Amino acid sequence: MDAAQTASPDADHAGIEKAIAACVEDFYGKARKDALLGPVFNTAVADWDVHLRIVANFWSHVLLKTERYKGFPFPVHLQLPLQPEHFPRWLELFEESANKFLPPPYAEAAITRAQLMARSFLGGMFPFTDKDGKPARRPG
Repeated sequence: MDAAQTASPDADHAGIEKAIAACVEDFYGKARKDALLGPVFNTAVADWDVHLRIVANFWSHVLLKTERYKGFPFPVHLQLPLQPEHFPRWLELFEESANKFLPPPYAEAAITRAQLMARSFLGGMFPFTDKDGKPARRPG
């Protein structure tokens, strides 16, 4: 039997939890320094330790079905000064971090969920198009 076959589910779970925390920390480390995303995150987040824990709990809930996250991310993000161009950059940085830290099946699941969230948030925040056909918050 190899190590993967003898590892307990709890040990596996703990390893994925550590990978999730590393992914979240890496992503926000990049996002905070990013010319496009940094101003949004650095203005919105008052306590980075708390924020990183909440986001890691969210991804733990998504990927491992844990119960530590009970919130609703959309209303929180609705309050941010986000623009359509923020979403592709967020996805790009998140995908880099997920692929770097999460085992492949977990990275794939996280990226798929992030893509779905980006589309949902973009559609919910910018349900209209302006006169030039670009996403807009109001008809017009």
